Amino acid sequence: MSTPAAEEVRWGSPVARGVLVTTILGSGMAMLDGTIINVALPRIGAELGADIAGLQWILDGYLLALAALILVAGSFGDRYGRRKVFTIGVLWFGAASALCGLAQSTEMLVAARVLQGIGGALLTPGSLAIIQASFARKDRARAIGAWSGLSGIAAAVGPLVGGLLVQLWSWRLAFLINVPLAVLCVWMARKYVPESCDAQMNGKPDVVGAVVSAVGLAGVTAALIEAPVRGVGDPLVIGAAVIGLAALAGFVVTQVKVRDPLVPPDLFANRTFVASNLLTLVVYAALGGVMMLMVLQLQTSLGYSPTESGVAGLPITVIMLVLSARSGKLAQRIGPRVQLVLGPMLIAAGMLLLLRVEPGASYIGAVLPGVVVFGLGLSTVVAPVTATVLAASADRHAGAASGVNNAIARTGSLLAVAVLPAVAGLTGASYADPTALTEGWRTALWVCAGLCVLGGVAALAVDNGVLRAEPDTTPDLELGPTVEELARDESPHPGECMHCGVEGPPTHVVPVRKSDRLAG
Repeated sequence: MSTPAAEEVRWGSPVARGVLVTTILGSGMAMLDGTIINVALPRIGAELGADIAGLQWILDGYLLALAALILVAGSFGDRYGRRKVFTIGVLWFGAASALCGLAQSTEMLVAARVLQGIGGALLTPGSLAIIQASFARKDRARAIGAWSGLSGIAAAVGPLVGGLLVQLWSWRLAFLINVPLAVLCVWMARKYVPESCDAQMNGKPDVVGAVVSAVGLAGVTAALIEAPVRGVGDPLVIGAAVIGLAALAGFVVTQVKVRDPLVPPDLFANRTFVASNLLTLVVYAALGGVMMLMVLQLQTSLGYSPTESGVAGLPITVIMLVLSARSGKLAQRIGPRVQLVLGPMLIAAGMLLLLRVEPGASYIGAVLPGVVVFGLGLSTVVAPVTATVLAASADRHAGAASGVNNAIARTGSLLAVAVLPAVAGLTGASYADPTALTEGWRTALWVCAGLCVLGGVAALAVDNGVLRAEPDTTPDLELGPTVEELARDESPHPGECMHCGVEGPPTHVVPVRKSDRLAG
């Protein structure tokens, strides 16, 4: 049972606008940073003397911490208060961003990026869980659509903003800009966002599970990144792979046995939840790989400046701004399956159109058609898949479901950044060679397009009625605990919630059907 702090938030109200702006600002800040770094990579590599493995670690250090800890962070929000954990994450993210901006070596930057990923893990699932817990059920898909679209715009506009900041002063400004944004976001959270938590969560957080999953992802990532440099037979690579795989296997086993798992096993009993998360994994892997290489291809092979490479992706931003919220609303009306199948196919088509982006190609003839189709695909799939994942899980698991989906998305990007350069034949400083980079770029596009097609096929298993609003059963409701609950003294009572400290009227009391009470 998710316990709201007050009445459900309705679309169009001042509180609704405040909640949306706050959650979009927080998650958008993390998404912006996730893409803004791409356009700055060539300058970072030149200033800090990083090779391709160093650039991979700068990206994956952040993604690793984010993917490994986002599960426990979602659980923390459900347990201790979603607004509280979200606010802590925003403050942490801002402080770590300042450290990134002051880094003097590749190693220092990677360490700061890991810290930044911890902050991102705390705030990212909280933004979605806050929307799911705050908005009235029939307004959630629309709110999630607005969140997805506007937050996605932050990701899409990242290369443009990054290019401007890099050329204005330095790549360091791309990190330092997060500090004032974090301060503004915390102020708005305290002003507009109601607190909520899951009053049924009484056990301790699964910290052991979080540590085991972090070790597993770190081991596998290290093996994948270092294998092309050190060789597959290197003891460090073999050791990292063995430890990583063993830890991931142990994580799966512990989730089945512990009392309060990071990933409630019953989530995966729902076919729609599994299918939409499989789609998320492969599509976000494809996106992570292409977005990393695209700015390198534009700057290295086509001679674009950082700002020009950012401007090249503006059509994606415009398309998502116009269509994402509408896409979420359409999925609510007709069901999400068509969009979840069509969207990845459009993204794949856009990637194949980008095969023409090579030395000497024009923007209008080669870059623009690809990014337009790419943007249409993103707008078609992002809002519906997010809404589908949350709708396929119980409200009390909002934080956990959001955390699982975010972890899967980040893990997809993490693995793509670790694996794709090697698959594309890019090692050492080859990212600075236009010929080698273009060859790798073409290979990567075919691989990523194939992943997107796989995601569209997986979406065929989605229940098309998952977003249908539940019927109003208010006349058949009677507030109060059942006889069995009174005997066990397990029902929440009006007053202050033991978990998040929310004071309120009987919104903490479980609605029970009269028929159920009579049957009991």
